[in-house]
Amino acid sequence: MNRVSRRVMNVWTELGPRFLPFADAATPDLPLSRLLRLSLFQVSVGMALVLLVGTLNRVMIVELGVPSSLVAIMISLPLIFAPFRALIGFRSDIHQSAFGWRRVPYIFRGTMVQFGGLTTMPFALLVLSGGGNASHYPMWVGDFGAAVSFLLVGAGLHTTQTVGLALATDLAPTESRPKVVGLMYVMLLAGMIVSALLFGAFLANFSPFRLIQVVQASALATIILNIVALWKQEGVRIPKLHEPRPEANFTQAWASFVQGERAIRRLFAIGLGTMAFSMEDVLLEPYGGQILHLTVSSTTKLTATLAVGGLVGFWLASRVLSRGADPFRMAASGAMVGVPAFALVILAAPSHLPLFFGVGTLLIGFGAGLFGHGTLTATMNAAPADQAGLALGAWGAVQASGAGVAVALGGIIHDIVAHANDGQNSAAMAYDTVYSIEIILLFGALLTMAPLCVKRLAASR
Repeated sequence: MNRVSRRVMNVWTELGPRFLPFADAATPDLPLSRLLRLSLFQVSVGMALVLLVGTLNRVMIVELGVPSSLVAIMISLPLIFAPFRALIGFRSDIHQSAFGWRRVPYIFRGTMVQFGGLTTMPFALLVLSGGGNASHYPMWVGDFGAAVSFLLVGAGLHTTQTVGLALATDLAPTESRPKVVGLMYVMLLAGMIVSALLFGAFLANFSPFRLIQVVQASALATIILNIVALWKQEGVRIPKLHEPRPEANFTQAWASFVQGERAIRRLFAIGLGTMAFSMEDVLLEPYGGQILHLTVSSTTKLTATLAVGGLVGFWLASRVLSRGADPFRMAASGAMVGVPAFALVILAAPSHLPLFFGVGTLLIGFGAGLFGHGTLTATMNAAPADQAGLALGAWGAVQASGAGVAVALGGIIHDIVAHANDGQNSAAMAYDTVYSIEIILLFGALLTMAPLCVKRLAASR
């Protein structure tokens, strides 16, 4: 590192604790520079999520003319690997490389799989669309190539995020884990926001060549970010020649995990809450445009509003949880915030007040931030030292699967209600039905978490 770079890093580190969210998560053993570097894997994950769910979604439908149903199938393919996050985390718990690493090999494998998917994706999409010389190929070639590339990106990002969070758990002391969780997800949101802006700017004048450049630049950025994130994070320990290796039995490890203190109830609460905060993901902007007659510019700002609410929620949860608060009570608070938030969104249509819609969207992000931080911190705190990867993988599997199922159900329920009611208010009724179901799911999550909160409160007295 040259003199100028060292000076910039010193200034950045000094300003961090004063101005960066969650920068006080640093400890003498885990300084801010190392923590920020570790969190770069979340930036690469956020970049991949924006590319899959946002940028390529629009490009495939509008510029490439791919049918919406086929686009929906392609985007949902990465969720196939979500249930395997628990197995991936377990394997990283017991893995022993030649250098004694457990987490680094799996993060590197996930990075390479994600890289492979991104490098082949633009070519597969061009064949899928049938543009240019792609029409000479059989139709199944484009379908197969696109499916494989989406699957690879999904497998890579799920592996990287699961094992990366497990590595953060290994490095962070118990008292600073809530702040470390907050910092990791701030970096995820930051990666998504910056990536969305960059992708939008580079693809403003769309061309197939520009698409190839953008997606393959993302592949290269993934490699660079994750290698920098991993550098000297996990200590080298050369295992002895005859040192016994831990037995690799996922079934027994899972049985031991679910027999832990109300583990099934915790996972069920995580699933219900995640579904409640995710079902409206693809409906908020259409609701603003179709029902409240907002402009494209106004509805586009909803993503930023939702992200701001999530950042504030993570920041508040981090500060409160670092003082010893119960993480499940924090998650319950997030669910309680979500109830009036969705009620405000529903009331925006009959009252013709877009302000209700904006405030409700902000509160949805805020409640989701509290809920997500609380459940993830509870999972990290409850995980035994030898099962951190398994526990975080289980959280990630339930969270990702719940979000994917909820988004699909939200769209299906909306279409069913809209087609079943042919009237002037049928459009608003279709959206309101989904939002009402989300309120019911939030109450279900609160009922599921109630025994967890009561037991913790009783134990603290």
